[in-house]
Amino acid sequence: MNIVTPNGQRRATALIADDEEPMRRQLRARLLEAWPGLEIVAEAANGIEAVALAGQYQPDIVFLDIRMPGLSGIEAARMLFNRCHLVFVTAYDQYAIEAFEQGALDYLLKPAGGERLKTTCARLQTLIGQQPSNIERQLSQLLSSQSKPSAKPDYLRWIQAVVGNNLRMISTREVLFFRADEKYTRVQTAQAEVLIRKTLKELADELDPDEFWRIHRSTLVRVDAIEEVTRDLRGRQMVKIRNFDEQLEVSRGNTHLFQQM
Repeated sequence: MNIVTPNGQRRATALIADDEEPMRRQLRARLLEAWPGLEIVAEAANGIEAVALAGQYQPDIVFLDIRMPGLSGIEAARMLFNRCHLVFVTAYDQYAIEAFEQGALDYLLKPAGGERLKTTCARLQTLIGQQPSNIERQLSQLLSSQSKPSAKPDYLRWIQAVVGNNLRMISTREVLFFRADEKYTRVQTAQAEVLIRKTLKELADELDPDEFWRIHRSTLVRVDAIEEVTRDLRGRQMVKIRNFDEQLEVSRGNTHLFQQM
């Protein structure tokens, strides 16, 4: 899609694809700060929409989340290579980052912003108007790396929580524990408590098991946040969180986590 400025220069165009509307809004704002001349022509809520809108608007760049319904960012990229410059934006940090540090294809960790985003925009500005180069090869490297056993799997590093009209990004390093709360999951940090819609089972599958232990069917706790484990008058194991008043119960099926008790 060609957009021309009043002085006759062609403006670069981009599409943003992410299944979280607040994240799309945040990325749009930060992109326009880093690259005021960039024109965001469309937004997609999933991989299928991303491919369809890319065909309609023919943007120079597509910013793709990796985990999306319908088609993942990786699957959408298979259909978009050689048609536009691809930038992956994700909360996960182990999708072969090295494969994206090569000019035409780039990789950003959420929350994307600051100097890292400015570097990406500067890199892309030098490529606009050129045929995307080496995208198929780089994507093949990415897909190949995912098919091989990795010493460090891709674990979730950022929690996205919608608070009012804002999107709050919480590093998993800040989380003391997660607790199921009816239709939501409570995310507790030392400073705040927020609710997210992701289930505890999804979190248990996505978090590093060396960093988070499931001590109860309704509770995931950060291991290095545990100050001590005691027994109450009923003989139940109770976890005391460092610098936090609340104690968390350990279910009988998980007492093996603290075998020395």
